[in-house]
Amino acid sequence: MALLEPAVNLDPNPGKGGGDIAVVDGEALYAEAGPSGTTADIEGRLSSSQISVYIVREGDTLSEIAEMFEVTVGTIAGANNIQGRVIHPGQELIILPITGVQHMVVKGDTLASIAKKYQGDLQEIANYNELATDASLTVGQTIIVPDGVIAAPPASSGSRTTSPLRGGSGPAIAGYYAWPVAGGVKTQGLHGYNGVDIGASSGTSIFAAAQGTVIIARSGGWNGGYGSYVVVQHSNGTQTLYAHASQVLVSQGQSVAKGQTIAKIGATGRATGPHLHFEVRGAKNPF
Repeated sequence: MALLEPAVNLDPNPGKGGGDIAVVDGEALYAEAGPSGTTADIEGRLSSSQISVYIVREGDTLSEIAEMFEVTVGTIAGANNIQGRVIHPGQELIILPITGVQHMVVKGDTLASIAKKYQGDLQEIANYNELATDASLTVGQTIIVPDGVIAAPPASSGSRTTSPLRGGSGPAIAGYYAWPVAGGVKTQGLHGYNGVDIGASSGTSIFAAAQGTVIIARSGGWNGGYGSYVVVQHSNGTQTLYAHASQVLVSQGQSVAKGQTIAKIGATGRATGPHLHFEVRGAKNPF
């Protein structure tokens, strides 16, 4: 079943996470040139925008499923906390679209230098690419950098090239989505896949932004960096995602009302402090 797919600081290190992109004037910056030369060294930002749910069939392998969805084995393994590539018939897999960049290895590259260049996490890069953190790389090898950021070029008199925030070009639906946290303040603006971060104390209630049906309710695990999270599908064809929860209070298939408590604020997954990473898929994020 295919699914559609942060500001005032509460503390000196506000909660952030979930696919950061450097944003200036509402746009993600794309460098014309970088430390290793030009954009020829970067094969491109991965652009899939859908979250899918796949039920494993007899004879399936992770490699075949990854090829089917055009993602890496590490993407699936990371989103489903799979170790050793072991899956079984009937198992439900969440196929997360990976957020980040692909880097073509040049002479002198290491995973550590690539992580620094794209502001990625060394261990996560190693996991997604099924490599040791100190693995030797081969010139021409492609490395996927989850949540990688292509740095802006130095300011100059020339023009700069920008690309729109992923998922932010959908329609604006006035009044449809309610503020999804009891109180809270926005700690990071639009980033990743049309998401914002809303900081609040751990255990604060997270509300469904609109009426809908829960299509994903994951408690525990890394889950692609989302940690414990919920996805709600709405009658207008859009979805909302609520990540990094300390508790998930709903289950898959459950109908929820606008404003209903569905989870509690936490810092699970890739998060530096308690907050909600809130995404809107299929429409503009009103926050």
